[in-house]
Amino acid sequence: MEKERVRESYFHLGAGGVFVGNDPVRGPWSPDHCHAGPVTGLIARAAEREVGPEKMLTRLTVDVLRPLPLTGLRVSAETVRHTRTLATTRVTVHDPDETLCATATTMHLVRKKMGEVRNAQVPSPRIEDAEPGPFPIRQARHDLPYFAQFVDVLYPKGQSHDPGPKTIWMRAPPLLEGERQSPIQSLCPLADCGNGISWNAPPTEMGFMNTDLSVHVHREPVSEWLASESVSHWHANGIGMAQAVLYDTNGPVATALQTLVLFPPG
Repeated sequence: MEKERVRESYFHLGAGGVFVGNDPVRGPWSPDHCHAGPVTGLIARAAEREVGPEKMLTRLTVDVLRPLPLTGLRVSAETVRHTRTLATTRVTVHDPDETLCATATTMHLVRKKMGEVRNAQVPSPRIEDAEPGPFPIRQARHDLPYFAQFVDVLYPKGQSHDPGPKTIWMRAPPLLEGERQSPIQSLCPLADCGNGISWNAPPTEMGFMNTDLSVHVHREPVSEWLASESVSHWHANGIGMAQAVLYDTNGPVATALQTLVLFPPG
């Protein structure tokens, strides 16, 4: 049996509780800035710790205001409302100079024991027949190690690697060195990959950076491998949207939306 490789985490804790980025969190657009997916995991972590385990994080919306530096991020969460049924938080992400880089809001709903509940039967893409392949974006605008090189990827059998809508399975590194991540934290890197999965032209022809991310979670994932069924809509006004249905091996768990800004290369 092949030995399981040691997986470097996205972040480690620096002095004063600052999250410092490791190579896996570097984004494809700049050698100095983070991919927003793992940062979204830090946001989910802060919100879950603020609210507590009796409520499940069900909605997370992130606005990326400026690039997120690898050199250090400070993430803070505060409760906006907390009732018996729900809680909401506001989360902020600052760089080492205390510049605001991202804001987020979250919704959490109380966990209940409902017994058996009828549900739509929507199967996952078949991971049993999936085949290893490269991450859909195989180019970066720098020559340093970056996000796509540190994730394991499987394609459903017969899935095209051409531009356009597609589905991939992804197994991502752990979020934080020395800490076990929650199921929803593990979902966040994939949730922010819809535009990188379903691009309509490669980055050498068109940039497609997202300015936000909204994730609606209806069930916590239970498997290490997670899938995204993604499509991107691009328009001549320079605006786009990527939408994705996210799965674990038991079925759908969430949906994710990203607003995109399109820009020519160079």
